[in-house]
Amino acid sequence: MSDAQTPEAGRWTGPLHLLPVRVYYEDTDFTGVVYYANYLKFFERGRTDALRTAGVSHEQLLRADPPLGFAVRRITVEYALPARIDDALTVETRFLEARGARMAIAQRILRGDDLIATAEVEAACIDLDGRPRRLPKSVSQALAARLD
Repeated sequence: MSDAQTPEAGRWTGPLHLLPVRVYYEDTDFTGVVYYANYLKFFERGRTDALRTAGVSHEQLLRADPPLGFAVRRITVEYALPARIDDALTVETRFLEARGARMAIAQRILRGDDLIATAEVEAACIDLDGRPRRLPKSVSQALAARLD
């Protein structure tokens, strides 16, 4: 089974990618509440697995000429409720736009029906020198069917 087909990589429901995430001890502060910066890691996992399961290979992008990757250009996070140790969360990822060198992405973290946090993300395709590069055709095509 490829990475794109494993249950750990989440699943797509229309334009929405859903990734289950468990809160571990290492994610929390001394009170058992998720440390605020760790939500960024949960959002990153959601974006990475959404891209992977949409058919975008980070490994292939790094082997391109020139080698390419993605960098978060801007992120806005709003925290609604605390997540706690052992919580079962879902990271929702929705690609809103992918053109030029940029992708606009909306994300939410839920515990059941409870909204924990939201993020508005702008990610850029860059080369190894950090210069913006147009999204490769393969990436644009892979995301075309997933855009909301």
